[in-house]
Amino acid sequence: MEEKIREAVAGALRELGLPAGQTGAFVVEQPTEMTHGDYATNAALAAAKQLGKRPQEVAELLVKELRVSTVLGPTSIQSIEVAGPGFINITLSRAAVARAITEASAQGTGWGKGNVQEGQRVVIEYTDPNPFKAMHIGHLMSNTIGESISRLIENEGATVIRANYQGDVGPHVAKALWGLQKVGIVEPTTTLELSEAYVAGNQAYEDSPEAKAEIDALNTVIYTASDTAVMDLWRKGRAVSLEAFEKIYQHLGTHFDQYFFESETAEPGTRMVHDGIAKGIFEESEGAVIYRGEKVGLHTLVFVTSRGTPTYEAKDIGLAFLKEERVPNDRSIIVTAAEQIGHFKVVLAALAELAPAIAAKTRHVPHGFLRLTSGKMSSREGNVITADALITEIIGKALVKNPDPHVAEQVAIGAIKYMILRQAPGSDIIFDPEQSLSLEGDSGPYLQYALVRAKKILAYAENGEGGIEEPSEPYAIERLILHYPEVVARAARELAPNILTTYLTALAATWNSFYASEQVLGSPEEAYKQRVARAFATTMTNGLTLLGVSAPERM
Repeated sequence: MEEKIREAVAGALRELGLPAGQTGAFVVEQPTEMTHGDYATNAALAAAKQLGKRPQEVAELLVKELRVSTVLGPTSIQSIEVAGPGFINITLSRAAVARAITEASAQGTGWGKGNVQEGQRVVIEYTDPNPFKAMHIGHLMSNTIGESISRLIENEGATVIRANYQGDVGPHVAKALWGLQKVGIVEPTTTLELSEAYVAGNQAYEDSPEAKAEIDALNTVIYTASDTAVMDLWRKGRAVSLEAFEKIYQHLGTHFDQYFFESETAEPGTRMVHDGIAKGIFEESEGAVIYRGEKVGLHTLVFVTSRGTPTYEAKDIGLAFLKEERVPNDRSIIVTAAEQIGHFKVVLAALAELAPAIAAKTRHVPHGFLRLTSGKMSSREGNVITADALITEIIGKALVKNPDPHVAEQVAIGAIKYMILRQAPGSDIIFDPEQSLSLEGDSGPYLQYALVRAKKILAYAENGEGGIEEPSEPYAIERLILHYPEVVARAARELAPNILTTYLTALAATWNSFYASEQVLGSPEEAYKQRVARAFATTMTNGLTLLGVSAPERM
């Protein structure tokens, strides 16, 4: 319906004298207050200057045109009114709302699916944990946001290739291997061994010049693969880490289509940077290779160190070309922490000079920090909050009210993901374990429990003895359900799962009010109310799925 209204408004603006190509600078959206109707547009405000009229005068002329619009049709609109200084509020007819509810009830998993991105191939890189270090709650942020963005874009018809880029070379690996060697571990079997070795190596690197020199030399050996024993230990340690990561992905309900590793991107990245020297893109400075970001309003970064090893920046250049080779795509999205915003600005600026087409279709989506009461974590200090530890803790708390382990895990994962996804991707999050599991609102379990209630009504519906009357006016829950396709389309367009999370929270609250105030089974309107309940259940189920949150059968 939103698209029909947009088309009708554009047609009305043309009737008022605006050229066809100059009618698009307006919005059609759901009003903040439901009493203001189902849709509102600022078209009169946007067009007033071009038409040389006052906004309210334009609004009144637009209303006249819209009331006779053949695009909207004679049965879709109940009222079209001018509001405030030139806004136009549109209320749908009872029949139009009922049609939307029938669609939601009948379409099942197809409800809310779009096709505006059909034919596109989008590679989305997220999570990106580093082998030899624990997957921490920052990676949990990236995974949750990246997975939801992937599902939202898929929902709009695109083919999504999920990618995971893992740092299996670099100083942190050298520190971990040095730590393993110092305690004589040649067959690592647990992530705890790797984490402890990394912490020991990192501490020694900061405290001892001798250890620092040894670790730097070891780092070069790893890049050149010049020592058989070292590389054997590297392969074994990496395998332990990757196996542990996969177990966490299973908990989170995510998977990846492509795995990239820094060990693969180091060589092409270094080569591309050196090739860029001759083109004047990079320059040598004190034995290193740098990109002078000041020429594009940024800052200078080192891409190859004086020891000849590539930095993260060079490896990201290599990754961009490796993605293009393995996964031809129309768009490339990278989800990482906000602290890397500066890094990616410089990398993309350099990439724009090396390969403009690749840079133009690449977008960095930053996320904030997930903080506990202890503040920002740091794996360098050995006090990292691991993803596995947080998941285990919340599952344990969920088991108190949900003794079924499967349900407890669904509730716990839903609780964690909701707390991450309710904020805009760039925002920091203070995670409160007790609040995350609350059934009182603003939580994942609150949404899940609303759905369980609806399913309970539908489970008993076959035995109902109520009537087939229809209410004269739509219920509030109906007016909210009809906006679902527009909400998911906007969330996909803006790469913002929080838009959908906010909508589902309002939907759950409105459903709970309906559930508390309306008798469904045995009422004169039972058949219609069952349809509303089914439409709500379909909408909530589909919405939770796009967030990566499971829908328990009971709680």
